[in-house]
Amino acid sequence: MRAYFRSLNPQLPRPVQVLQLGGLANALGNGIVLPFLFIYLHNVRGFGLGIVGLVLATNGAVSLVITPVAGTVVDRLGGRWTLMAALAFLTVGYGGYAVVTTLPAAFLTSAIAGVGNGAFWPAQSSLIAGLTPRDKRAAAFSMQRVVMNLGIGLGGLIGGLIASTDSVWSFRTLFLVDAATFLVYSLVVLAYVPEPTAKEERHELPGTYRDVLRHRVFLGVIALNTLFILAGMSLIELLPVYMKNHAGVTERGVGVFFFVNTIVIVVLQLPITKLSEGRRRMRVLLLLGLVWAGSIAVTPLIGNNFSGTTATALFAAATAVFAIGECLHGAVQAPLVTDLAVPRLMGRYMALSAFSWQIGFTLGPAAGGFLLAATPNGVWILAAAICVLAGFLALTLERAIPADARRSPARGVLSAAPG
Repeated sequence: MRAYFRSLNPQLPRPVQVLQLGGLANALGNGIVLPFLFIYLHNVRGFGLGIVGLVLATNGAVSLVITPVAGTVVDRLGGRWTLMAALAFLTVGYGGYAVVTTLPAAFLTSAIAGVGNGAFWPAQSSLIAGLTPRDKRAAAFSMQRVVMNLGIGLGGLIGGLIASTDSVWSFRTLFLVDAATFLVYSLVVLAYVPEPTAKEERHELPGTYRDVLRHRVFLGVIALNTLFILAGMSLIELLPVYMKNHAGVTERGVGVFFFVNTIVIVVLQLPITKLSEGRRRMRVLLLLGLVWAGSIAVTPLIGNNFSGTTATALFAAATAVFAIGECLHGAVQAPLVTDLAVPRLMGRYMALSAFSWQIGFTLGPAAGGFLLAATPNGVWILAAAICVLAGFLALTLERAIPADARRSPARGVLSAAPG
């Protein structure tokens, strides 16, 4: 047993560990805000469900524009400086929600945050990929998933204790704390993270997005990821308002819901990543689709038949199952992208990978907000069906993936240098 737990230790390079520490602080602030943003704009500021969905979708829409630009910037200027700029926009964007009182201000704040989100993921992912040997990248990205979910879960629990729809200042406190975590990450943590690619080398690296767009297998992978994020991950933004308005779940109950999701990921992400080593990645994604479909499909059953504490407990159980699917996703998606990527174009590959997330998080809240208003139960059934479809599409894509990328590499078997 002792040897097994030692085997879960990814033994990552020190700069990657520092990045993970910054990600933890950053995720803690995001967790304080994320579960309550929809509630704040709808229940406190009085904006309609569909309008709030559009406000949140603005973040994703702006990110869609910024993310490809950020990929080019990463390849030319480096991931570290790009990440610092992203954190500055995130500070202003999410901190700005504290003073939002009108709809135009809400859209503007969401757009500013979208600039930061659009640049954040290509920059951070490129740094992790560039600073980690290939055989440890799955562990590195899994550890990123662990610390970020730990931060979000703890933040959600803290936010649930602070937030109250009877007090606008309780929500303002949430947004100001979130902004402070971005500053800590930018000004303190990144001081200890080097740039993996020298400036002279970056200027000599040829290539454009045309080279990436010719990579059809990679495009298939990010199209598949778009479906998973659209029908799975993005709908977690809609669940809190559904839980509160349809099942009487309190703000504290919402915080507990997110905390349970986090604990499952923190406990199981590294073991599931370890179990996935040497296994076919597309079969893992098929399992992901089935797990997510089952956990999402029970949402209307809980909302229609239970309320209060009982509903909170059942939603928590459902999100525990959903979190297992998140662990499966974390073990496959990002490492597969890095295996398919051309190293000299890593920033652009990571940008388009992040692009698939942004499409999902743009269309999910935008369409989901209106669907939630029109058919509160139907939106979850539709999402479950899409997850099943995406799982089987993964199997059809497997034949096109290069043989050496079809299975997750085992740690210690490969010794490739970073990058």
